[in-house]
Amino acid sequence: MATFADIGVAAGINILFAVAFLVAFAFLRLQPFNDRVYFPKWYLKGLRSSPMHTGSFVSKFVNLDWRSYIKFLNWVPDALKMPEPELIDHAGLDSVVYLRIYLLGLKIFVPVALLAWTILVPVNWTNNTLAKAQATEKLDYSDIDKLSISNVPFGSQRFWTHIVMAYAFTFWTCYTLRKEYATVATMRLHFLATERRRPDQFTVLVRNVPPDLDESVSELVEHFFLVNHPDNYLTHQVVINANKLAKLVKEKKSKENWLDYYQIKYSRNQSKRPMTKTGFLGLCGDKVDAIDYQRAEVERLSIEIAEERERVRKDPKCIMPAAFVSFRTRWGAAVCAQTQQTRNPTLWLTEWASEPRDVYWDNLAIPYVSLTIRRLIAAVAFFFLTFFFMIPVTLVQSLANIEGIEKRAPFLKPIIEIPFIKSVIQGFLPGIALKLFLIVLPSILMMMSKFEGFLSISSLERRAASRYYIFNFFNVFLVSVIAGTAFQQLNTFLHQSANEIPKTIGVAIPMKATFFITYVMVDGWAGVAGEILRLKPLIFFHLKNFFLVKTEKDREEAMDPGSIGFNTGEPRIQLYFLLGLVYAVVTPVFLPFILVFFALAYVVFRHQIINVYNQEYESAAAFWPDVHGRIICALIFSQLVLMGLMSSKGAAQSTPLLIALPVLTIFFHRFCKGRYEPAFARYPLQEAMMKDTLERAREPNFNLKAYLQYAYVHPVFKNDDENDYEDDEVNGILDENVLVPTKRQSRKNTPAPSKVSGTSTPSLPENSEL
Repeated sequence: MATFADIGVAAGINILFAVAFLVAFAFLRLQPFNDRVYFPKWYLKGLRSSPMHTGSFVSKFVNLDWRSYIKFLNWVPDALKMPEPELIDHAGLDSVVYLRIYLLGLKIFVPVALLAWTILVPVNWTNNTLAKAQATEKLDYSDIDKLSISNVPFGSQRFWTHIVMAYAFTFWTCYTLRKEYATVATMRLHFLATERRRPDQFTVLVRNVPPDLDESVSELVEHFFLVNHPDNYLTHQVVINANKLAKLVKEKKSKENWLDYYQIKYSRNQSKRPMTKTGFLGLCGDKVDAIDYQRAEVERLSIEIAEERERVRKDPKCIMPAAFVSFRTRWGAAVCAQTQQTRNPTLWLTEWASEPRDVYWDNLAIPYVSLTIRRLIAAVAFFFLTFFFMIPVTLVQSLANIEGIEKRAPFLKPIIEIPFIKSVIQGFLPGIALKLFLIVLPSILMMMSKFEGFLSISSLERRAASRYYIFNFFNVFLVSVIAGTAFQQLNTFLHQSANEIPKTIGVAIPMKATFFITYVMVDGWAGVAGEILRLKPLIFFHLKNFFLVKTEKDREEAMDPGSIGFNTGEPRIQLYFLLGLVYAVVTPVFLPFILVFFALAYVVFRHQIINVYNQEYESAAAFWPDVHGRIICALIFSQLVLMGLMSSKGAAQSTPLLIALPVLTIFFHRFCKGRYEPAFARYPLQEAMMKDTLERAREPNFNLKAYLQYAYVHPVFKNDDENDYEDDEVNGILDENVLVPTKRQSRKNTPAPSKVSGTSTPSLPENSEL
């Protein structure tokens, strides 16, 4: 059982790591050769040049200005200086609203922590229930548990204090959530109203186009919308399955890159031709001339690409029953996207098209009829993943409750009982072990989301985030509490009657706060501080820069800053909301640790969003209803936990009062859902008409069809500096079939093109901004 000393050791270790990470970052960010790692966003915007281009040889690598080291912590105020409107212009609304989740945590938990420590902690501390239980029932506890509800006597009138505080915390949380929901909804509507022209504002994705023996999919789509939307239909692009073609193009570019590398290597030393092996990653197989081999591979792939391109042009099986349909006005697109098109609700399904760089092209090739089966398979796989992951989580709990194990494995006692080792094992090891087990989970959940067939990167991340939160709820929280309680009170469970076990669990659940305290310190303190150090990107950049970088384009790819990672970051925040709300009344000592996380994470991620991350897409904060809903779920669960604890502590007469809390919370959620969620699900026709009218007045001669015609076309069929085809070939393919392939590669840009789709939103002429 973790004591104050154990928590102190864990806090000391994590604070030491956090301070070390922050100091190392403050030093490394000043060095010129690390500039592209810690300020990549400014390079992508073209507003920063490398300090290694000027100065003496030494100054190109090491900052020799001693005055800069005196102000090595100035990154903190710099991260807080940029006002929110400027930050939206700089990084987008998604990034700014993501930061507001951390601010929401501070808004909720600062008053809750002050109130809990002022009222609940003294009420819990001034009892001796646990001391008596230890003497009579051999119940294990620590001094930390004296601050929890477990120390209040059975049936005590003091429980009324906890009930009143539960009401106060619920009302404050709901009040803060409503204000934040209203603020974010207003920010979203304002962002959409002032946003410059983008193709997705005029475009709808149509799926499940019914087959017709007399017409092609392209003809069928055109006729349908000319008949049913005659005044608004403008153009369309049919979707095709060109995944294989895109894969070949990607492979060819890789071979060309290696060919350039070997040619440059040979030009520097012509006394010896570079050699390579033909097997996996060049590690096995026959040894051959590297330049000749890569040139032959490029020629082979060029032939395959030409054959596949011809097949895509002529094979009707490549055409999918879906299309991107563009309209003359935003109003027309809004009407189409938000209405049912035919009597049969399963045909001609319309939804807003994601912006081009947000489209996940691979999944456009998935037949609509298979989506339900795919999602069923993914749900079953997720169930088994969650179930089998209980095993490592249970093993982690065995580390957190050593006393219960010592009685069954006494040979470990001499080692475990060494004070420092015991403190490290109980106060630090469980948190880091659980963190390590969760490393691969986000990648698995993202693969499941892709398998389910979601059509945009933003929806993939939201789906993965939802699953991650569910996983955290069951495995990180519930299993940790249940398994930890079983290990912790193992001796008590074995020597008491069955009807006494629920009461013991009711007493012991609040004691699990010590484990979550260690987890928050590892993940929320040291983990967040490690985020700003960017140790992995730092190492990878220098390795790539030394071994692989040959051109400026290669250097840009080597310094890839990535994006926030909503699918991993938001569920982690939600776990802290869950823990904070559950333990606010039960074990208030937990709250300060949560506050440190929210404050530190806000500063760190604000700095990262300003200087590092380059968001792949812009969804205009479409994820906020999910954030709100999960906090509501955490609040309701905390109320149910309190009801269960009160029943086990002899305060069953309070149950009618506590039942009102989840009922009121559900009604509050329904109110917010009806009042604010439409702003995130639909586009107001009034707003669309106003924006269309204003735009027509400013640009009466703007050629919208030319702007939209190829907006959703893959770069394989586009003419740019990376394309493999000539203008006439590309235009011939597009004009003949009006096809949209389903995959493309990334090209660095700002706003960042998607790593999956690679498409950047087409630039807007300066005089067309609204």
